[in-house]
Amino acid sequence: MFSSSLGKKYLMALTGLVLIGFVFVHMAGNLQVLAGQAQINAYAHSLQSLPWFILWGSRLFLLASVVIHAWTAYSLIIENRKARPDKNEVEVTKRAGWTSLKMGLTGSILLAFIVFHLLHFTIRTIYPEYAEMTTTVGSTGDVEIHDAFSMILAGFKHDIISIFYVVAMFLLCRHLAHGFSSVFQSIGLRSEAWQGKLDLIASGYAWLIFAGFSIIPLSVLAQKHGLYEFYDPSFFASEASEKINTSNLLNNES
Repeated sequence: MFSSSLGKKYLMALTGLVLIGFVFVHMAGNLQVLAGQAQINAYAHSLQSLPWFILWGSRLFLLASVVIHAWTAYSLIIENRKARPDKNEVEVTKRAGWTSLKMGLTGSILLAFIVFHLLHFTIRTIYPEYAEMTTTVGSTGDVEIHDAFSMILAGFKHDIISIFYVVAMFLLCRHLAHGFSSVFQSIGLRSEAWQGKLDLIASGYAWLIFAGFSIIPLSVLAQKHGLYEFYDPSFFASEASEKINTSNLLNNES
């Protein structure tokens, strides 16, 4: 039982490290939206143009990491509950700590978010029209490529979706703050001497990830509602036209 649990902890820690590194790389890639349409389109096209065995190999590796991380976490929670069958809920909560208990909840919500994110921007089944967005901006030789920039802006123009993304990123922030530090504890690299510094680094990294992922949906919403202009106004022409039509309609009715 001990060796099995220890093995699962190591497996969860290793997959956690993979995912911690991935969210940073993914965030850095997403932030290229702020550099303009050509930059993010060229970046997205370069990823799509990777040899199939590299592209799909990395995707399957990340998917396997998510599944294994979720399975080991769930398995350890079940084992911990079985190990204390006679403990009441209050005693179990005190032993596990509120943060540890919340890790399971935030992890479950984040797993649902990952599925939604893949269906939204990667597989594009929620809005199939995103697959038809093409442009030559960011391509070489005037070859039409997928317009990732327009797709991202279109996706985050939906208030509910943007709010959902920001809330999910906040949960990811809290999950990372605890998980980052726990990874080093699981593999035996966290000592009392530098536990405080490690927790500080974990918290700083988590908030960096939150800020990096949240700035895009928030900036799109801000421009949509006329609070701040960062992107080319032509990408928001439909919203401006809709507001004018609505205003004219209200004036005519009055």
